[in-house]
Amino acid sequence: MTYSGASSLAALLAPALLLLPPGLQAQQVPSEGAPPPDPSSFQIDAVMVEQGPRIDGVLDDAVWASAPVISDFTQQEPNEGSPATERTEVRVLHDGSSLYFAVRAFDASGGPIATELRRDADRILDEDNFQIILDTFRDYKSAYMFAVSPIGAQLDQQVFDEGGRDRRASARSVNRDWDGVWAASARRTDEGWVAEIAIPMVTLRFPATEPQSWGVNFKRNIRTKNEEVFWAPIPRAFDLTRVSLAGSLDGLESLDRGLDLRIKPYATGGGRWQRDPTTTDNSHTEDVGVDLKYGVVPGLNLDLTVNTDFAQAEVDNEQVNLSRFALFYPEKREFFLENAGMFSVGTTNSTGRIADLFFTRRIGITDSRASVPILGGARLTGKLGSNNIAIMDIQTRDLEAPDGTTIEPGQNFLVARYNRDVFERSQTGALVINKQAASGGGYNRTFAADMMLALTPFLTVEGFLAKTESPDLDGRDWAGHLRTGWLSQSWRMYGEYTDLDRNFNPEVGFVPRVGVRRSKVHLEYNPRPEAFGIRMMEPMWNVTLFHDHSGRLVSRQYHHMVGTRFDNGAYLNVMYNRYFELIDPNPSRADGRTSIGSGLFIDPGEYYYWDLIMMFRSNPAQRLSYNASYSPQKFWDGDRTNWSGGLDFRVTDQLATSGRFSRNHVDLQGDEVTIDIASLQLDYGFSPRLSLRTLSQYNSYTDQLSTSARLRYTYRPGSDIYIVYDDVRQDLDNVVSPFTADSRDAQLIVKLTYLLTM
Repeated sequence: MTYSGASSLAALLAPALLLLPPGLQAQQVPSEGAPPPDPSSFQIDAVMVEQGPRIDGVLDDAVWASAPVISDFTQQEPNEGSPATERTEVRVLHDGSSLYFAVRAFDASGGPIATELRRDADRILDEDNFQIILDTFRDYKSAYMFAVSPIGAQLDQQVFDEGGRDRRASARSVNRDWDGVWAASARRTDEGWVAEIAIPMVTLRFPATEPQSWGVNFKRNIRTKNEEVFWAPIPRAFDLTRVSLAGSLDGLESLDRGLDLRIKPYATGGGRWQRDPTTTDNSHTEDVGVDLKYGVVPGLNLDLTVNTDFAQAEVDNEQVNLSRFALFYPEKREFFLENAGMFSVGTTNSTGRIADLFFTRRIGITDSRASVPILGGARLTGKLGSNNIAIMDIQTRDLEAPDGTTIEPGQNFLVARYNRDVFERSQTGALVINKQAASGGGYNRTFAADMMLALTPFLTVEGFLAKTESPDLDGRDWAGHLRTGWLSQSWRMYGEYTDLDRNFNPEVGFVPRVGVRRSKVHLEYNPRPEAFGIRMMEPMWNVTLFHDHSGRLVSRQYHHMVGTRFDNGAYLNVMYNRYFELIDPNPSRADGRTSIGSGLFIDPGEYYYWDLIMMFRSNPAQRLSYNASYSPQKFWDGDRTNWSGGLDFRVTDQLATSGRFSRNHVDLQGDEVTIDIASLQLDYGFSPRLSLRTLSQYNSYTDQLSTSARLRYTYRPGSDIYIVYDDVRQDLDNVVSPFTADSRDAQLIVKLTYLLTM
């Protein structure tokens, strides 16, 4: 690749580094001038017992008396460095096959706030909770995190790259959808609440050494005070995922993973009803398949899947597209979520995706979001010493029309990712992706090399260089990205440069825009005025420039924002953006106009426009909370007004509901469109193991009403029964009477999984 943008890159990054305020030092608590906390002073000796305690939320097992009490917790919020205002006691044991934690959380502030029972719900982290993080390989980057609430709700996630080198955790570096096999029980008491947790060793990967030493840290959220406390202190710029600052759990011996084999067969059955103005089709389905997980060595997992089924996956949320580029829909299928961060190479922009070289929704899902049957696949992921290995191979079936004709032949997807830990918190690596059609000779390949260098606790440099190959494209198929970032207590700054050739074509990735060079500089300061109930402010400014490869400026955005976080958890945000866009004639249309989605088109030319966005979110821990936004805009050569609102109501400790409504009105010199999107979600937690979620969504542009209901019962850890109902109605005569829809597609699926552990 001839990198003609190198001089632009140097010019971009040099000012970003020079703009560092002279008083900023590489220390953890700049405001107090104190030295960084020493993680080695936070150490726990593992205590082994013959038999672990019962996990019943009652700390009356005599075995707990052999474990020392950990009780010195330190505030991060609101008064960093001060002792916690409520006492927390933690005990740790293991019996070789499982790791056990006992938590006694005292609370004299009126009782803990906890209403959410569904597993992995975002609301768990908005309420009282206790969190554990385990860096089992002691690589200071990757970890497992577990959280439990006062009523026993569970949340777990995998962490890569310390959750991302950003104050706003990167979705590529935190995998919330990972479901580990573990048990927890909790209950409220007169003094606060208690919890017991058991994590089987087979749920974790760790090296084959004796004895073991793992990184460990604990966090407690005391929601009535909006107070966050840690065992090993974490500076305000970071969260529990900063495992390089964790303490240590030492002396783990005689750990037993058994045969390290887990077999999870499934069976599904159900029916489907389809109707349109001319035909009606009713059918039934039944299927079986199996997933297998085997520990090849203690740090390396082999996963096999046969006749893969995703009947239980949640539906996508409706979105409005008023841009020239594709929308991003997140992955929700279980097989692709585990260890997803190990395959990730791309940009780390927290407000939008510029280039993700591997995007699993390109496998088994068409551009129109239709499912493609997956025959099976294999995945090998894990860590051997300083080497991180991730290999996946998936084979899809032919995509067929209702009459049996082949629309698209089956495809094979091979993804191989390797990176190596260097220094203490850095890594370099490579990625290879091969997409191959079963017939016809079609293929697409991506090759990439990447690096992430943590030069100091606050300064990072990262980037990638990539090339694609496609049979119908020759040359101009390279891409590169480089980012330098600074993140400290009060400052967040970075400079980025991305070059995407016009023929760069990662078909198994997500790259909305090619043929451009993108430059960005971001400056953000985070003062804490300690007045008017304000905890922190987030004033920021950035500029983003897009040039084509002839050097013309084709897009520019100036972004100004002031965010305000209040002591009670509420948030106010005001943003102002100014845009420039250069639109060339569209050669595919006689009039040269370009689509911006939703049936709207614009003429070639230069456009200057702006938007103002004001949004507020109330305290999310209250039983009744709300959010609202309003945005008047000058939009291309016309006007646009957006507004939205939402209510969240936790009716009881088991029942919660939320409603959302948004309206987009656009007037482009007489071409008008109004798009309404409404949703209503109901969640009922019968217990931490049994929950029901229903989601109804209406989109006025597609004239579609969809309803989804999912009942999940975890009858034993790792084994579930799902009952899923989906109903999509289109061409509605009116919203009041959706049952008169001309088109309907409904299905009911029952899925049973059973986990066998050996």
